[in-house]
Amino acid sequence: MSGYDVFDDPYCYKGTSVLKNRARLRDAKTLNDFELEMSTLRSQEPLPDGQFTPAHYRRVHHHLFQDVYSWAGKYRTVRTSKGGNPFAYPEHIPSYMDQVFGKLALPAMKPSSSEADFLAAAADFLAELNAIHPFREGNGRSQLSFMHLVGQRAGHPLELKRVTPETFMPAMIASFDRDLGPLKSELQKLL
Repeated sequence: MSGYDVFDDPYCYKGTSVLKNRARLRDAKTLNDFELEMSTLRSQEPLPDGQFTPAHYRRVHHHLFQDVYSWAGKYRTVRTSKGGNPFAYPEHIPSYMDQVFGKLALPAMKPSSSEADFLAAAADFLAELNAIHPFREGNGRSQLSFMHLVGQRAGHPLELKRVTPETFMPAMIASFDRDLGPLKSELQKLL
């Protein structure tokens, strides 16, 4: 929730960094707790089926965050960065998403792929998806939930309960600079 660098953000209540939300919460910690509780409850329901396209990914985000944000499942319209790393400009998100999701057709992302090939391709896909950061909030949880579906389809199911934020987050940050080794190691722990 916090840590994004945005100015004059139309997603936030005026004069604050608190995202406008369905519960009309104005306190960042309360909103963070509410968001975590609601998205966790939704994550325990079956995720939407689909064809592993950007539209399918948007449905996963909507599913997880529909109780919290009116814009759940919609690409962001503002420029953002985190820790000084800029994410894709909003006007480029649709074309970048189409490019990245084309990678899901690679043999390494399909059933019968080896574990090593799948891990390399999954780390690459996840790193690029993270660099796009198509949503104003909820990218990490959507990425992991979607990767769970991708892993199931490829015959390499990921156990998301094994995610360790203390090591997974630095691996995601390293992947922003195309250092995929740590992310591949983190994904391997989830198999």
